[in-house]
Parts: sequence; structure tokens; C-alpha cells
Amino acid sequence: MPRVEQHAATVTAACRSIENSLESSAGLPELHTLAEQAGLSPAYFHRLFKRLTGLTPRDYAAAHRAQRVREHLRSADSVTEAIYQAGFNSNGRFYEAADRMLGMKPADFRNGGSNAVIHFAVGQCSLGAILVAGSERGVCAILLDDDPEALVHDLQQRFPRATLVGADSGFEQWMAQVVGFVEAPALGLDLPLDVQGSAFQQRVWNALADIAPGSTASYAQIARCIGSPNAVRAVAGACAANPLAVAIPCHRVVRSDGGLSGYRWGIERKQALLDRERQQAPDQNLA
Repeated sequence: MPRVEQHAATVTAACRSIENSLESSAGLPELHTLAEQAGLSPAYFHRLFKRLTGLTPRDYAAAHRAQRVREHLRSADSVTEAIYQAGFNSNGRFYEAADRMLGMKPADFRNGGSNAVIHFAVGQCSLGAILVAGSERGVCAILLDDDPEALVHDLQQRFPRATLVGADSGFEQWMAQVVGFVEAPALGLDLPLDVQGSAFQQRVWNALADIAPGSTASYAQIARCIGSPNAVRAVAGACAANPLAVAIPCHRVVRSDGGLSGYRWGIERKQALLDRERQQAPDQNLA
């Protein structure tokens, strides 16, 4: 088996081991245990795992546990039941980690974001209407469309019971920064991001962040990069679920033949973003 495939298989097996341990309430396996199972030194295993997934083993475990918490909070009869279903052995450990995992109190998340305050603004950019929303943790949505009302409806569906607050002067500055970033992605976005997603989605989104402006990668390349070479369709699904247009650059992912495929905010916008980035960095395209 080629070395690249061996590494991918090793990391995939480690991911399954982490997931199984958390689901059995055994806790996160020690780094040396995971490395021993992989037949590698702890330092080399740690570097390999992070290179292929974009996350350390501990961060991967946290992301997977956060996903389980979100799923169980939506379906369990109570917060306490969700805590134990998600693999936490005590309420204290759960509440210590809850804000980091959910961006809000567990009861608020369970109730569709009630008591959470989401600031937002709607404006115009060269790609059409744009909505920028932010929680107390950072920018939580960058949405594009032709219809401003559709953007607000999308935000309401995401946070059905949150308090949505029209932009104040302070948030308008965030809006201006995001619009400037959309017009010139190579400049980067110097704002905190509140990124909520499953462990797999976060692996994909971290890999997307490594694609330089003006460059592209195929869905298959991203799948191999995160150690899941057979998960091409799942990678496409993670791209489609991206709530932060341009900030998480799913527009830089193309088909294996270099052609454009589906884009949540429209193929025309995807093409416009790629053309803009190539003009700004004409020597960096790797497609």
C-alpha cells in the first residue's frame, strides 16, 4: 500500500478509536495509546494526525463530543439526559465545556437559541445581497443571495428562538470588514469566527482554510487530505453546509477535472470569486 494511503488508513483508524472511546464513556485515549496502536512514536503520530485532519487528537475528540452533545440536546427529554448520552460522566465536566461547544447555555441551545443574542446586518456587495451575523463569540454567519429578505429568513431558521438584533454602529464595522474581505479575499479577515459544525465538517473546513487565494483543490484531494479518501460525497456535503461564505473558502473546491460544481450561493458567485482571486494572485492558481 502506498505511504499516503497507509497514513490515511492509520489516521482514520485513530479517529474511529477516539469516537468509540467517547461513545462508550471511556474518555479520550491517551496520546501514547493511540500512537502505540498506530505503531508510531507519539510525536510523529501527533504531527501526522494534525496534518491529515487539521486537528490535534484532543481537538478532534472535542469536536466529535460537541457534535454528540448537539444531537442529544435536540432529542433527549432533558439536559441531564443529554449530558450522559453524550458520554460525560458528570454535570460539572459538561458545563465547564458547554460554552466552548455550543456558543451558548445548553438549555438555550436545546430551546433553539432562546436567550442567545445574534447581531446582524444586511447590505450589498459586488456578489449581491450579503448578511453578516455575530454571536458573543464571533462571526457566526456570512450569507449571500439576490434577495435580502431570503437572507434574514435563513438566519431566522438557524436561530429560531434567538433574539435577532439589527446592527448597531459597532456591528456595522464588522459588516464593513466582511464586505471588504469579500471584495479582496487575499487580504484575510481579522475577526473572530464562531464556527459550529460536526467533527467531520470541521476537518473539512480546516483543510479548506489551507487552500491559498487564487488556488483550487478537488473534493477528492480534500478527502485524501483529511484521511478519508472515500468520503468525497461527504466532503461535498460539508462544503454545502458551510455557514461562512468566503471566510471558509468552499468556493475553492472544484471537480477533479477542474470544472465547477454546486455552490450553495450559486455557480455564478463561485466563478466570480475564483476569477477575482486569480486576478489578485495570478501566479498562485494550482488547479
